[in-house]
Amino acid sequence: MTVPVSSGSAPHTVPFRVGLGYDIHRTVQGRPLVLGGVRFEAPFGLDGHSDADCLTHAVCDALLGAAGLPDIGHFFPNTDPALRGIDSQILLQRTAAALRDRGWSIVNVDASLVAEKPRIAPRLSDMRARLAESIGIPVDCVGIKATTNEGSDDVGAGLAIAAHAVALISRTST
Repeated sequence: MTVPVSSGSAPHTVPFRVGLGYDIHRTVQGRPLVLGGVRFEAPFGLDGHSDADCLTHAVCDALLGAAGLPDIGHFFPNTDPALRGIDSQILLQRTAAALRDRGWSIVNVDASLVAEKPRIAPRLSDMRARLAESIGIPVDCVGIKATTNEGSDDVGAGLAIAAHAVALISRTST
């Protein structure tokens, strides 16, 4: 099978694209912990300009990457005072709208959240529902897994939480 390579002068017309996203934030005292748009009861939160929801940020980057767009920091810079403390679900809604405006439909997203604490599994369905609502896709098109880093590195020591995400989009128009 031969796959045509774009010369860069015309838009690539492949009907499907995949994007990969990653984010990590350090834990800090005195902030709420928000992951996947869901607030967790924890004695710490994540450090960042927005609500620092690393799971949602990874999903945004996966979607943006699939569409061949710059990363979340390009569209929502941490130097913008209007974004200070913003709910990352708003950023995800804006990201999904930007893809739709460019002729893309979001097929599904899948993510892995890496955290030693708190226990994530009891809130997985809440996070899936919140992300699906913000993206505008059915909840069964959002997958989330939770794991630990087995005590290794800063994530394993509880000093940070990280997330990996992948997204599949399809072309709705050219």
